Amino acid sequence: MKVTLEKVHGSMNTFYMIEGDERDDYHRLALQLCEMDQAVDGLLVILPSRSADAKMRVFNRDGSEASMCGNGLRCVARYVCEKRGIKEAVIETMKADLAVRREETLMDGIETYSVQISPVLFELKELPMEYENQVTLIQQAIPEISEEIMFSAVAVPNPHLIGIVPEEIQKSQEHQKKWAEKFNGENDYFSDGVNVSYVTQLEQGIFVRTYERGVGFTNACGTAMTASALISCMSGLVPYGEVAVYNPGGMVKCTVNKNGDDFELLLTGNATRISVHEFEWVEDTAGSKFTSSETLDEQNLYEKFIGEISVVVEQFA
Repeated sequence: MKVTLEKVHGSMNTFYMIEGDERDDYHRLALQLCEMDQAVDGLLVILPSRSADAKMRVFNRDGSEASMCGNGLRCVARYVCEKRGIKEAVIETMKADLAVRREETLMDGIETYSVQISPVLFELKELPMEYENQVTLIQQAIPEISEEIMFSAVAVPNPHLIGIVPEEIQKSQEHQKKWAEKFNGENDYFSDGVNVSYVTQLEQGIFVRTYERGVGFTNACGTAMTASALISCMSGLVPYGEVAVYNPGGMVKCTVNKNGDDFELLLTGNATRISVHEFEWVEDTAGSKFTSSETLDEQNLYEKFIGEISVVVEQFA
């Protein structure tokens, strides 16, 4: 079967994206594409929706399906808005219908979109996480991991374990890698795995590095960056409002507003088209192949943007 794919990214969290119809084998396409192209983190699928302007499904490198992807949602938002000639839309995801909107550019030539991140759930059963019969885990040490690092658990709706760490731990990925791999293998805490993010305070905001469930270390994870901004605000690391979140793939803006016991979260960043491909998709990976490819100019502009913020990001490279 011949299909058209776009290669896209949000903060260098890179995906192939396809518009299609409901079928049960997209996980196989994701596995094929990620095997053929090691630079991508998964597959975004755009489908018709009965409740919104479109529906998004997300498949990780290992073929597992994620309930949400903030970086991917920006790319889907751009596709839907440009196709329909609108500036705002609603996209159906696994757990919620989310508002998306075209925004002022981060830099000339970089298409920028904001996406709602919801729901926000702190109960450990929502991740799920088991820890000493606790209901929640907010700014608390887990002695098995570290007596010094304060961890918080939140689902938005993807499950996240977020630790606030000093610069020396952030610079070395070994500590984070050890525990992220443990929590995404056989363990007593997370039966379905978890995204593990380490957060470090900056003068300009925060830096976040994420080990993503089903992917491994990633340039950026949209829900992780938003959840990290939320926990950073709750802990007093940064004030509520707009938070600049730097990551190995660039920078986004996360807006965190508190209304009583409720939180409103918004993720704003690039939605970049890298290339367009025609792909012959058959069941056997060996028989599937790209039949044509067209590289676009947008990545050059994004790399210029990266260059302007490289001083912040490179200290943790």
